[in-house]
Amino acid sequence: MPPAAPGENMRINGDRLWDSLMDMAKIGPGVAGGNNRQTLTDDDARGRALFQAWCEDAGCTMGLDQMGNMFARREGTDPDALPVYVGSHLDTQPTGGKYDGVLGVLGGLEIIRSLNDLGVKTKHPIVVTNFTNEEGTRFAPAMLSSGVFAGIHEQDWAYARTDAKGLSFGDELERIGWKGAEEVGARKMHAFFELHIEQGPILEAEGKDIGVVTHGQGLWWLQITLTGKDSHTGSTPMNMRKNAGLGMARILERVHEIAMEAQPDAVGAAGHIDVYPNSRNVIPGKVVFTVDFRSPDQAKLDGMKARLEEEGPKIAEDLGLGFEIETAGHFDPVTFDEGCVKAVRDAAERLGYSHRDIVSGAGHDACWINRVAPTAMVMCPCVDGLSHNEAEEITKDWAKAGADVLLHAVVETAVVEA
Repeated sequence: MPPAAPGENMRINGDRLWDSLMDMAKIGPGVAGGNNRQTLTDDDARGRALFQAWCEDAGCTMGLDQMGNMFARREGTDPDALPVYVGSHLDTQPTGGKYDGVLGVLGGLEIIRSLNDLGVKTKHPIVVTNFTNEEGTRFAPAMLSSGVFAGIHEQDWAYARTDAKGLSFGDELERIGWKGAEEVGARKMHAFFELHIEQGPILEAEGKDIGVVTHGQGLWWLQITLTGKDSHTGSTPMNMRKNAGLGMARILERVHEIAMEAQPDAVGAAGHIDVYPNSRNVIPGKVVFTVDFRSPDQAKLDGMKARLEEEGPKIAEDLGLGFEIETAGHFDPVTFDEGCVKAVRDAAERLGYSHRDIVSGAGHDACWINRVAPTAMVMCPCVDGLSHNEAEEITKDWAKAGADVLLHAVVETAVVEA
């Protein structure tokens, strides 16, 4: 017989969750109402200390591994049962919002607090996790520590990542005092759930309370270098130019067309662009830019890459330009665990929240943890789909709905004890 579902009257304390979000946001404030609490900074250390104090007040014990990943454990009734993990990250972008990642960590803490209030015991322990350096802004790549946990990255390689000042991840982790002794990835999970803001506009536009995340998009980052010839914009005849900027424009038009022809859910654009010599009256002789292709469908993802690799050189050749392409980043699409996804969907249904299946367009720690444990995600809307921006905003009701669904999915999976 499957375990009984929690009663629909089991809810989190929305005011307490909101107050916790606002209190955490006081640490590492941004300049425009958001946060700048980048990983392994002094503000990150202060945020971690506050989170640990809250967890210990809720009766949890705190574990810490060699990548600085934090694990707050609420015991279950069966000492041999594998824990159900829940969490996200506390680090932010340099101009980040108050909710990206933080909602998932503090939503997990609110589950513990609410279960304590209700006197509910679970068979499986519940562990609330803060993964180090999800954002990847200060130390690339993103999802670094969950990647080490899942065996994607080598720990020594992660320690050697450096920031813009040449400071290493390993040294900074030690400096702020949050390097633990526990072996990374030694923990075994019964399941993992992550609550996150959508970081896109779909849920708000459709008036849905909850996104039931079924897949995560795979990604190809393809760095292209076009080489032409610097020359004067005023005195070089149009038919004698080797304009690397024009080549980039034509290739990016093809990127857009390739992504549009791979619908639904495929996307493509360039975010990082360097133009040389970047002078008003000089035709660009060199351009370096990175194309970002994403899709939850492996065949579509690889097909978009193959088309660009085939068509890009032809565009460059027609303009007399040199063409080079190299992979700057990649991960395959993610299909989240059917049982965990069902637990999220059933929870939203049981609680009366409007919901839809959704694909995560961004990478999350859950995407790596999915490789080592059954995993699913819950999403709530964010205003105008805006994220990685200090103006990022959600409502208290959205946060509560997401945490209510998280509570039910986690508790159902952890099994309520009579």
